[in-house]
Amino acid sequence: MRSITRRHFLSGSMAVAATIAATPLGFANSITPLQLRTGTRTIEVNGRSATVLGIEGPGNRQGLFLDPGEDFNVRLVNGLNEATIIHWHGQIPPNEQDGVPDLPQPLLKPEEIRSFSFKPHAGTHWMHAHLPHQELGLLAAPLIVRTAEDLAADRQEIVMFLQDFSFKSPQELMEGLEDAHAAMGHGAPSTAANTHGGHGGHGGHGGHGSPSAETTAAVHDINDIDFDAYLVNSRTLDDPETHQVEKGGRVLLRVINAGSATVFFIDTGELDARLLAVDGQPIEPVEDRLFPVAMGQRLDLEVAIPAKGGAFPILALREGAPERTGLVLATPGAKIKRLPGSSAAKAPIMDSSLEGRLLARSPLEASGDTQVTEVLLGGEMSPYEWSINGKRWPNHTPIAAKSGQRSEFILRNMSGMGHPMHLHGHIFQVVEIAGQRINGARRDTVYVPANETITIAFDGGETASWMFHCHHIPHMATGMMTLVEVS
Repeated sequence: MRSITRRHFLSGSMAVAATIAATPLGFANSITPLQLRTGTRTIEVNGRSATVLGIEGPGNRQGLFLDPGEDFNVRLVNGLNEATIIHWHGQIPPNEQDGVPDLPQPLLKPEEIRSFSFKPHAGTHWMHAHLPHQELGLLAAPLIVRTAEDLAADRQEIVMFLQDFSFKSPQELMEGLEDAHAAMGHGAPSTAANTHGGHGGHGGHGGHGSPSAETTAAVHDINDIDFDAYLVNSRTLDDPETHQVEKGGRVLLRVINAGSATVFFIDTGELDARLLAVDGQPIEPVEDRLFPVAMGQRLDLEVAIPAKGGAFPILALREGAPERTGLVLATPGAKIKRLPGSSAAKAPIMDSSLEGRLLARSPLEASGDTQVTEVLLGGEMSPYEWSINGKRWPNHTPIAAKSGQRSEFILRNMSGMGHPMHLHGHIFQVVEIAGQRINGARRDTVYVPANETITIAFDGGETASWMFHCHHIPHMATGMMTLVEVS
């Protein structure tokens, strides 16, 4: 399906891939590599043009979309005037192709070309630079690998690629964090037992029962950075993408939180939604209208369009704040109302309520030989420093695991902010929340709320060093990163 209206990009821009037809796009020759090119593009934000980074794929679209059976066979060209490297978030390539600087491959120099080839994992994934200033500069794009069931399903697919944007440079944003929080009087990390957790903020429609952002903010810090805009597919809510949908049809929303430092709540408004997968991993369906998604995480949401038709905004609400962004689903002839970029009420605070409701469709098999490791997540707002087990990258102590052996990481968040923790090279399962064992979702990124404990389990993969870090980019940049050494 095509959008009712299309964005008139400024000269030299690269179009954002937002929709995927419900019919096959055609299978690429697995012998002929597909090309991805990092570069700059121009977008319009609140009436102003801005030059940002991006990853252009086949068809001049942002990102890469693969059909069943296609290999990930890519030539990555660095079109930037500085070195870069791309991580394939959610995929499990050979360690040498993981896309982390010098682990083990070096950065790509300007105009350098590097080949990547592996069997991809199906699902909603993404790709991004593994350099903080480039991630803050929006060097990221979708990476979608469709299944045979996706091709056979009678439904439309739409990508919602969420990002946070600032007219300030990434360097200015990072330099301003310490001064801003010191001026506001933030000090030692919060120890409030119920910070972030236990609010029930996403159970039920609209997050009823959540405390206000005002009362919560007095206890802990929610958002580090007030960005200038919040984007879906590089557009703000004052000029959103509008997708033509069929009356009585179904739509699969592939939601990707590529934000650097923003948790979002996906609000489907009038439409009931079924959550079918998280981080590309199938779960037992969960029905609701409000779903949190932390940085690095993905949601597959299916909605049914009423037979009577209409216009249906799908919004992304900034955690604990009134700002919002989104796109619109509209049947032919529907009247589309303009929506402001802020609402009267503030969005709820992300906790572990939804995580506790998720059940994996393919859980890990029972294992008696389990290595249990406690991982302490620490830090504070002033000085602005974040750590794993009391150490800040690059001064770190690797966490040991064994190939083929079950490991459990007890993630204890000792700080006053939540942390989306991402493990490279593995898919893990959430097996315990606040001391309660569960048969939770399989993921690659788990959100650990402030002052809470979540346990994940996985079987050690390729013998190598794999990155483990917070996907809140300023937290990662100031120390919250380490290695998992699989022996």
